Amino acid sequence: MHYFTFAEKDTTLYQASASLNAGMDEILEIKKEVSDSGDSVNVSRILVKFDLNYISASIVNSTITNPSFYLNLYDARSQNLITSQSLYAYPVSGSWIMGDGNAYDNPVTTEGCSWQYVDGEIGGTIWPGNVSSSGGNWKQEISASYAITHKTSDIRINVTDIVRSWLSGSVSNEGFMVKRNGTRGNTDTNTDEGNTTRFGNLAFFSSDTHTKYPPTLETVWNDSTWSEGSLSPLTQANIEDMTIYMKGLRPEYKEKSKVKFRLVGKERFPEKTFSTTPSNLTVKTLPSGSSYYSIKDAETADVIVPFGTGSFISCDSTGNFFNLWLDGYQAERYYTLEFRVKSGSGSDEIDQYFDEGFTFKVSQ
Repeated sequence: MHYFTFAEKDTTLYQASASLNAGMDEILEIKKEVSDSGDSVNVSRILVKFDLNYISASIVNSTITNPSFYLNLYDARSQNLITSQSLYAYPVSGSWIMGDGNAYDNPVTTEGCSWQYVDGEIGGTIWPGNVSSSGGNWKQEISASYAITHKTSDIRINVTDIVRSWLSGSVSNEGFMVKRNGTRGNTDTNTDEGNTTRFGNLAFFSSDTHTKYPPTLETVWNDSTWSEGSLSPLTQANIEDMTIYMKGLRPEYKEKSKVKFRLVGKERFPEKTFSTTPSNLTVKTLPSGSSYYSIKDAETADVIVPFGTGSFISCDSTGNFFNLWLDGYQAERYYTLEFRVKSGSGSDEIDQYFDEGFTFKVSQ
Protein backbone atom coordinates (compact mmCIF):
# COMPACT_ATOMS: atom_id res chain seq x y z
CA MET A 1 0.00 0.00 0.00
CA HIS A 2 1.08 3.55 -0.74
CA TYR A 3 -0.62 6.18 1.40
CA PHE A 4 -0.01 9.88 0.75
CA THR A 5 -0.21 12.65 3.36
CA PHE A 6 -0.31 16.25 2.14
CA ALA A 7 1.85 18.89 3.83
CA GLU A 8 0.41 20.69 6.84
CA LYS A 9 2.65 23.72 6.23
CA ASP A 10 5.76 24.72 4.29
CA THR A 11 7.92 27.72 3.49
CA THR A 12 11.33 28.84 2.22
CA LEU A 13 13.97 30.60 4.34
CA TYR A 14 16.05 33.14 2.38
CA GLN A 15 19.43 34.18 3.75
CA ALA A 16 19.59 37.22 1.47
CA SER A 17 16.46 38.68 3.08
CA ALA A 18 16.74 37.50 6.66
CA SER A 19 13.35 38.78 7.89
CA LEU A 20 11.32 37.83 4.78
CA ASN A 21 8.43 35.39 5.19
CA ALA A 22 7.40 33.31 2.14
CA GLY A 23 4.79 31.04 3.71
CA MET A 24 2.20 31.56 0.95
CA ASP A 25 4.53 31.17 -2.03
CA GLU A 26 3.51 28.61 -4.64
CA ILE A 27 7.16 27.61 -5.05
CA LEU A 28 9.70 26.25 -2.57
CA GLU A 29 13.32 27.04 -3.43
CA ILE A 30 16.79 25.79 -2.61
CA LYS A 31 18.94 28.53 -4.10
CA LYS A 32 22.57 29.48 -3.96
CA GLU A 33 23.52 32.95 -5.10
CA VAL A 34 27.24 33.64 -5.46
CA SER A 35 28.58 37.11 -6.23
CA ASP A 36 30.89 37.58 -9.23
CA SER A 37 33.84 38.05 -6.90
CA GLY A 38 32.85 35.06 -4.77
CA ASP A 39 32.93 37.21 -1.64
CA SER A 40 29.20 36.81 -0.98
CA VAL A 41 27.19 33.57 -0.81
CA ASN A 42 23.48 33.50 -0.02
CA VAL A 43 21.39 30.33 0.14
CA SER A 44 17.82 29.30 0.86
CA ARG A 45 16.36 26.29 2.67
CA ILE A 46 12.96 24.58 2.74
CA LEU A 47 10.79 23.78 5.76
CA VAL A 48 7.88 21.33 5.37
CA LYS A 49 5.79 19.59 8.02
CA PHE A 50 3.22 16.74 7.94
CA ASP A 51 0.60 15.69 10.49
CA LEU A 52 1.43 12.11 11.57
CA ASN A 53 -1.55 11.46 13.85
CA TYR A 54 -3.44 9.21 11.41
CA ILE A 55 -0.34 7.26 10.45
CA SER A 56 0.66 6.82 14.09
CA ALA A 57 -2.81 5.56 15.07
CA SER A 58 -2.83 3.15 12.12
CA ILE A 59 0.53 1.71 13.19
CA VAL A 60 -0.68 1.30 16.77
CA ASN A 61 -3.76 -0.66 15.68
CA SER A 62 -1.65 -2.68 13.18
CA THR A 63 -3.48 -1.39 10.11
CA ILE A 64 -0.05 -0.23 8.92
CA THR A 65 2.84 -2.62 9.59
CA ASN A 66 6.59 -2.03 9.19
CA PRO A 67 6.27 1.01 6.91
CA SER A 68 8.88 2.96 4.98
CA PHE A 69 8.53 6.70 4.40
CA TYR A 70 9.40 8.98 1.47
CA LEU A 71 9.34 12.75 1.16
CA ASN A 72 8.09 13.75 -2.30
CA LEU A 73 8.89 17.18 -3.76
CA TYR A 74 7.77 17.87 -7.33
CA ASP A 75 9.97 19.81 -9.72
CA ALA A 76 8.81 23.30 -10.74
CA ARG A 77 11.38 24.10 -13.44
CA SER A 78 14.66 23.99 -11.58
CA GLN A 79 17.39 25.82 -13.47
CA ASN A 80 21.11 25.65 -14.28
CA LEU A 81 21.81 22.47 -12.32
CA ILE A 82 25.35 21.11 -12.38
CA THR A 83 26.09 17.49 -13.31
CA SER A 84 25.63 16.06 -9.83
CA GLN A 85 24.77 17.21 -6.34
CA SER A 86 22.84 16.03 -3.28
CA LEU A 87 19.99 17.27 -1.14
CA TYR A 88 19.65 16.50 2.55
CA ALA A 89 16.64 16.30 4.85
CA TYR A 90 16.89 16.78 8.62
CA PRO A 91 14.34 16.96 11.44
CA VAL A 92 13.69 20.57 12.45
CA SER A 93 14.45 21.56 16.03
CA GLY A 94 11.66 23.68 17.48
CA SER A 95 8.29 24.88 16.29
CA TRP A 96 7.83 27.50 13.54
CA ILE A 97 5.04 29.63 12.11
CA MET A 98 4.42 29.30 8.36
CA GLY A 99 3.18 32.86 7.88
CA ASP A 100 1.29 34.42 4.96
CA GLY A 101 4.00 36.25 3.04
CA ASN A 102 5.42 35.91 -0.48
CA ALA A 103 9.00 36.25 -1.67
CA TYR A 104 8.02 39.11 -3.99
CA ASP A 105 6.19 41.20 -1.35
CA ASN A 106 7.28 44.83 -1.26
CA PRO A 107 7.57 45.79 1.50
CA VAL A 108 8.40 42.31 2.73
CA THR A 109 5.99 40.42 4.98
CA THR A 110 7.63 39.62 8.30
CA GLU A 111 4.77 37.81 10.05
CA GLY A 112 5.74 34.14 10.16
CA CYS A 113 9.13 32.45 10.23
CA SER A 114 12.10 33.70 8.23
CA TRP A 115 15.83 33.05 8.00
CA GLN A 116 16.36 34.93 11.23
CA TYR A 117 13.15 34.62 13.24
CA VAL A 118 10.86 31.77 14.30
CA ASP A 119 7.82 33.98 14.86
CA GLY A 120 8.55 36.60 12.22
CA GLU A 121 8.41 39.55 14.52
CA ILE A 122 11.46 41.73 13.95
CA GLY A 123 13.32 41.78 17.21
CA GLY A 124 11.34 38.67 18.22
CA THR A 125 12.38 35.05 18.72
CA ILE A 126 15.57 34.02 16.94
CA TRP A 127 15.88 30.37 15.95
CA PRO A 128 17.00 28.51 19.12
CA GLY A 129 20.58 27.29 19.33
CA ASN A 130 21.59 29.23 16.25
CA VAL A 131 21.77 32.81 17.47
CA SER A 132 24.78 33.97 15.43
CA SER A 133 23.63 33.10 11.93
CA SER A 134 20.12 31.67 12.06
CA GLY A 135 18.63 30.01 8.97
CA GLY A 136 16.64 27.52 10.99
CA ASN A 137 17.74 24.85 13.41
CA TRP A 138 17.88 21.11 12.78
CA LYS A 139 19.17 17.86 14.28
CA GLN A 140 22.26 16.88 12.29
CA GLU A 141 22.57 13.42 13.85
CA ILE A 142 19.57 12.15 11.82
CA SER A 143 19.48 12.78 8.10
CA ALA A 144 18.45 11.50 4.69
CA SER A 145 19.98 12.31 1.31
CA TYR A 146 19.04 12.25 -2.35
CA ALA A 147 21.38 12.42 -5.37
CA ILE A 148 20.43 14.82 -8.17
CA THR A 149 21.77 15.00 -11.73
CA HIS A 150 21.73 17.99 -14.08
CA LYS A 151 18.35 16.83 -15.37
CA THR A 152 15.45 18.40 -13.48
CA SER A 153 13.27 15.83 -11.81
CA ASP A 154 10.98 15.16 -8.90
CA ILE A 155 12.58 14.29 -5.57
CA ARG A 156 11.74 11.15 -3.56
CA ILE A 157 13.86 11.02 -0.39
CA ASN A 158 13.81 7.96 1.85
CA VAL A 159 13.15 9.61 5.24
CA THR A 160 12.23 6.42 7.12
CA ASP A 161 14.74 6.95 9.96
CA ILE A 162 13.56 10.53 10.57
CA VAL A 163 9.85 9.66 10.62
CA ARG A 164 10.43 6.66 12.87
CA SER A 165 12.23 8.92 15.35
CA TRP A 166 9.12 11.14 15.39
CA LEU A 167 6.74 8.21 15.80
CA SER A 168 8.79 6.73 18.64
CA GLY A 169 8.73 10.06 20.47
CA SER A 170 12.53 10.29 20.65
CA VAL A 171 12.37 13.43 18.51
CA SER A 172 9.53 15.95 18.35
CA ASN A 173 7.87 16.25 14.92
CA GLU A 174 8.51 19.83 13.81
CA GLY A 175 8.91 18.92 10.14
CA PHE A 176 11.78 18.57 7.68
CA MET A 177 14.59 20.96 6.89
CA VAL A 178 15.61 20.34 3.25
CA LYS A 179 18.91 21.90 2.14
CA ARG A 180 22.29 21.32 0.61
CA ASN A 181 24.92 20.09 3.05
CA GLY A 182 26.76 22.61 5.17
CA THR A 183 27.14 24.07 8.61
CA ARG A 184 25.05 26.84 10.07
CA GLY A 185 26.00 30.21 8.67
CA ASN A 186 27.87 28.77 5.67
CA THR A 187 31.26 29.10 7.38
CA ASP A 188 32.67 25.78 6.15
CA THR A 189 34.07 26.19 2.61
CA ASN A 190 34.29 22.40 2.20
CA THR A 191 30.49 22.10 2.10
CA ASP A 192 28.02 22.74 -0.70
CA GLU A 193 26.46 25.69 1.12
CA GLY A 194 29.75 27.14 2.29
CA ASN A 195 31.84 27.04 -0.88
CA THR A 196 31.51 29.28 -3.94
CA THR A 197 30.43 26.58 -6.41
CA ARG A 198 27.28 27.46 -8.34
CA PHE A 199 24.96 24.43 -8.14
CA GLY A 200 21.90 25.95 -9.80
CA ASN A 201 18.49 26.75 -8.34
CA LEU A 202 16.12 23.98 -7.28
CA ALA A 203 12.40 24.79 -7.36
CA PHE A 204 9.50 22.64 -6.13
CA PHE A 205 5.76 23.16 -5.88
CA SER A 206 4.50 24.12 -2.40
CA SER A 207 1.29 23.20 -0.61
CA ASP A 208 -0.17 26.48 -1.91
CA THR A 209 0.29 25.52 -5.55
CA HIS A 210 -2.74 25.35 -7.83
CA THR A 211 -1.37 22.22 -9.51
CA LYS A 212 -1.64 18.58 -8.50
CA TYR A 213 1.94 18.57 -7.19
CA PRO A 214 2.03 19.67 -3.52
CA PRO A 215 4.63 18.05 -1.23
CA THR A 216 3.59 14.65 0.11
CA LEU A 217 4.81 12.20 2.70
CA GLU A 218 4.46 8.73 1.19
CA THR A 219 3.92 5.79 3.57
CA VAL A 220 4.68 2.40 2.00
CA TRP A 221 4.01 -1.03 3.47
CA ASN A 222 3.17 -4.55 2.34
CA ASP A 223 -0.56 -5.02 3.04
CA SER A 224 -0.94 -8.13 0.85
CA THR A 225 -2.54 -11.36 2.06
CA TRP A 226 -2.86 -14.70 0.30
CA SER A 227 -5.54 -17.33 1.02
CA GLU A 228 -6.77 -18.82 -2.25
CA GLY A 229 -9.05 -21.43 -0.69
CA SER A 230 -10.10 -23.94 -3.34
CA LEU A 231 -9.01 -21.79 -6.30
CA SER A 232 -6.37 -23.12 -8.69
CA PRO A 233 -3.42 -21.07 -9.97
CA LEU A 234 -2.91 -20.19 -13.58
CA THR A 235 -0.32 -22.52 -15.08
CA GLN A 236 2.83 -21.28 -16.76
CA ALA A 237 1.24 -22.12 -20.11
CA ASN A 238 -1.84 -20.06 -19.18
CA ILE A 239 0.28 -17.07 -18.16
CA GLU A 240 2.23 -17.07 -21.42
CA ASP A 241 -0.92 -15.99 -23.24
CA MET A 242 -3.29 -14.40 -20.76
CA THR A 243 -5.41 -11.29 -20.30
CA ILE A 244 -6.46 -9.37 -17.20
CA TYR A 245 -9.84 -7.79 -16.58
CA MET A 246 -11.36 -5.89 -13.67
CA LYS A 247 -14.49 -7.01 -11.86
CA GLY A 248 -16.93 -4.26 -10.84
CA LEU A 249 -14.61 -1.34 -11.59
CA ARG A 250 -16.67 1.82 -11.17
CA PRO A 251 -15.96 4.99 -13.16
CA GLU A 252 -15.78 7.14 -10.02
CA TYR A 253 -14.96 6.85 -6.30
CA LYS A 254 -15.17 9.38 -3.46
CA GLU A 255 -11.81 10.70 -2.25
CA LYS A 256 -12.34 9.44 1.32
CA SER A 257 -13.09 5.89 0.16
CA LYS A 258 -11.21 2.73 1.04
CA VAL A 259 -11.78 0.48 -1.95
CA LYS A 260 -11.13 -3.18 -2.73
CA PHE A 261 -10.39 -3.58 -6.43
CA ARG A 262 -10.86 -7.06 -7.91
CA LEU A 263 -9.10 -8.41 -10.96
CA VAL A 264 -9.03 -11.70 -12.85
CA GLY A 265 -6.27 -13.18 -14.94
CA LYS A 266 -7.49 -15.66 -17.54
CA GLU A 267 -6.06 -17.56 -20.44
CA ARG A 268 -6.84 -15.90 -23.74
CA PHE A 269 -8.07 -19.10 -25.38
CA PRO A 270 -9.21 -21.54 -22.66
CA GLU A 271 -9.16 -25.23 -23.50
CA LYS A 272 -12.49 -26.91 -24.08
CA THR A 273 -13.50 -29.22 -21.23
CA PHE A 274 -16.49 -31.35 -20.33
CA SER A 275 -17.78 -29.42 -17.32
CA THR A 276 -20.98 -27.83 -16.08
CA THR A 277 -19.04 -24.57 -15.61
CA PRO A 278 -17.77 -22.82 -18.77
CA SER A 279 -13.97 -22.67 -18.68
CA ASN A 280 -13.97 -18.94 -19.39
CA LEU A 281 -15.90 -18.38 -16.14
CA THR A 282 -13.53 -20.42 -13.98
CA VAL A 283 -11.50 -18.11 -11.70
CA LYS A 284 -7.82 -18.92 -11.32
CA THR A 285 -5.22 -17.04 -9.33
CA LEU A 286 -2.21 -15.03 -10.42
CA PRO A 287 1.24 -16.03 -9.10
CA SER A 288 1.66 -15.27 -5.41
CA GLY A 289 4.36 -12.75 -4.45
CA SER A 290 5.15 -11.75 -8.02
CA SER A 291 1.98 -10.01 -9.20
CA TYR A 292 1.76 -6.24 -8.84
CA TYR A 293 -0.42 -3.23 -9.61
CA SER A 294 0.68 0.28 -10.52
CA ILE A 295 -1.24 3.56 -10.67
CA LYS A 296 -0.56 6.47 -13.03
CA ASP A 297 -2.11 9.88 -13.46
CA ALA A 298 -4.24 9.39 -16.58
CA GLU A 299 -3.45 12.84 -17.97
CA THR A 300 0.26 13.23 -17.29
CA ALA A 301 1.28 9.53 -17.08
CA ASP A 302 3.15 10.33 -13.84
CA VAL A 303 3.61 7.17 -11.77
CA ILE A 304 1.76 7.55 -8.46
CA VAL A 305 2.26 3.97 -7.23
CA PRO A 306 5.18 2.03 -8.76
CA PHE A 307 5.47 -1.74 -9.06
CA GLY A 308 7.15 -2.94 -5.87
CA THR A 309 6.73 -4.35 -2.38
CA GLY A 310 4.04 -1.78 -1.60
CA SER A 311 1.87 -2.91 -4.51
CA PHE A 312 1.62 -6.69 -4.24
CA ILE A 313 -1.68 -8.19 -5.40
CA SER A 314 -3.55 -10.23 -2.77
CA CYS A 315 -5.85 -13.24 -2.98
CA ASP A 316 -8.84 -14.65 -1.08
CA SER A 317 -11.28 -17.46 -1.83
CA THR A 318 -13.06 -15.25 -4.37
CA GLY A 319 -9.96 -14.32 -6.37
CA ASN A 320 -7.25 -11.66 -6.65
CA PHE A 321 -7.63 -8.13 -5.27
CA PHE A 322 -5.82 -5.10 -3.87
CA ASN A 323 -6.90 -2.27 -1.56
CA LEU A 324 -6.53 1.49 -2.03
CA TRP A 325 -7.00 4.35 0.43
CA LEU A 326 -8.15 7.15 -1.83
CA ASP A 327 -7.98 10.04 0.65
CA GLY A 328 -4.33 10.42 -0.33
CA TYR A 329 -5.18 10.99 -4.01
CA GLN A 330 -5.95 14.31 -5.67
CA ALA A 331 -9.71 14.76 -6.15
CA GLU A 332 -11.23 15.46 -9.57
CA ARG A 333 -8.47 13.60 -11.38
CA TYR A 334 -8.42 10.36 -13.36
CA TYR A 335 -6.08 7.46 -12.62
CA THR A 336 -5.06 4.46 -14.72
CA LEU A 337 -4.37 0.94 -13.41
CA GLU A 338 -1.58 -1.22 -14.81
CA PHE A 339 -0.43 -4.69 -13.82
CA ARG A 340 2.77 -6.71 -13.82
CA VAL A 341 2.94 -10.51 -13.56
CA LYS A 342 6.16 -12.49 -13.17
CA SER A 343 6.27 -16.29 -13.34
CA GLY A 344 8.74 -19.08 -13.86
CA SER A 345 12.45 -18.82 -13.23
CA GLY A 346 15.74 -18.77 -15.08
CA SER A 347 15.38 -19.11 -18.83
CA ASP A 348 11.67 -19.88 -18.35
CA GLU A 349 10.92 -16.65 -16.48
CA ILE A 350 8.12 -14.50 -17.92
CA ASP A 351 7.69 -10.84 -16.94
CA GLN A 352 4.57 -9.32 -18.48
CA TYR A 353 2.95 -5.88 -18.25
CA PHE A 354 -0.76 -5.27 -18.80
CA ASP A 355 -2.14 -1.85 -19.68
CA GLU A 356 -5.77 -2.43 -20.63
CA GLY A 357 -6.96 1.14 -20.12
CA PHE A 358 -8.66 0.57 -16.75
CA THR A 359 -9.36 4.12 -15.51
CA PHE A 360 -11.27 5.62 -12.59
CA LYS A 361 -11.89 9.09 -11.23
CA VAL A 362 -11.48 10.29 -7.64
CA SER A 363 -14.22 12.81 -6.89
CA GLN A 364 -14.85 15.19 -4.00
